Amino acid sequence: MAALGWLTPRRRSATARSVLAGEAAAEAGLKSTQAQETLEPQKPQASRDETPEFPVVGDARAAAFFDLDNTVMQGAALFHFGRGLYKRKFFQRRELARFAWQQTWFRLAGVEDPEHMQDARDSALSIVKGHRVAELMSIGEEIYDEYMADRIWPGTRALAQAHLDAGQQVWLVTAAPVETATIIARRLGLTGALGTVAESVGGIYTGKLVGEPLHGPAKAEAVRALAAREGFDLDRCAAYSDSHNDIPMLSLVGHPYAINPDSKLRKHARRLDWRLRDYRTGRKAAKVGIPAAAGVGALAGGTAAAVALHRRRR
Repeated sequence: MAALGWLTPRRRSATARSVLAGEAAAEAGLKSTQAQETLEPQKPQASRDETPEFPVVGDARAAAFFDLDNTVMQGAALFHFGRGLYKRKFFQRRELARFAWQQTWFRLAGVEDPEHMQDARDSALSIVKGHRVAELMSIGEEIYDEYMADRIWPGTRALAQAHLDAGQQVWLVTAAPVETATIIARRLGLTGALGTVAESVGGIYTGKLVGEPLHGPAKAEAVRALAAREGFDLDRCAAYSDSHNDIPMLSLVGHPYAINPDSKLRKHARRLDWRLRDYRTGRKAAKVGIPAAAGVGALAGGTAAAVALHRRRR
């Protein structure tokens, strides 16, 4: 791990804009979570008799951080959101074709193309400029039901549930807009979400970002900022991702997991003996050690999903 020290220190792994984006994401995520806590009761914790070795039940200084695209959900949330906006006539067919191509490429290649991601972000910012935040939040709820709900990986969802059952906070950390990420986190019963923060004035989007997209080093900065505010011990925390772009975030915690990894992350994870799990093909984890409860939950979740799909088709 010492050879990878350059990934963690702020002065080398992140620009000032990355730090700003990370701190803005942490602040926005906490505000959304605090507002939600006033509306929903807390879930009961699992009993100690049901506790797997990891995560540790009752360890309030531990938390779990999950990347979203291709880790928790098949495909990219931003592209699904774009489809929903097109359906509501926010933009024209030409933009939809570009969104569709980028989504297809991402699903087939399994890695993020920086040009595609930048193009998608620029398009999204121009599309929402001048619209009210409350309007996009309401539409986002509908889009989740239409395009995202059926694309959640049951196995990853089970991993997140294992942390929740242990009484730990579970956060999404994604380059997707924080509003979209917050909706997904709430629907999945997670603690909250850290996402890209778009500037708004008087509840109306300006078409600009606060800092930069929450991507790469910026994700690590968001996790670092949240951990400082919530009192997490990063050595006791876990992080999950599919992309080598998230190595800074994965290297920040004591329990890194490669989920549906791209080729670069797979090689990196194997070299460092990180835990691996690939839900795209049903292959076993390359390293035994995924929480036992999560493994059972993944099997049950996958079976339930298959049964539900079969019934719908019939």
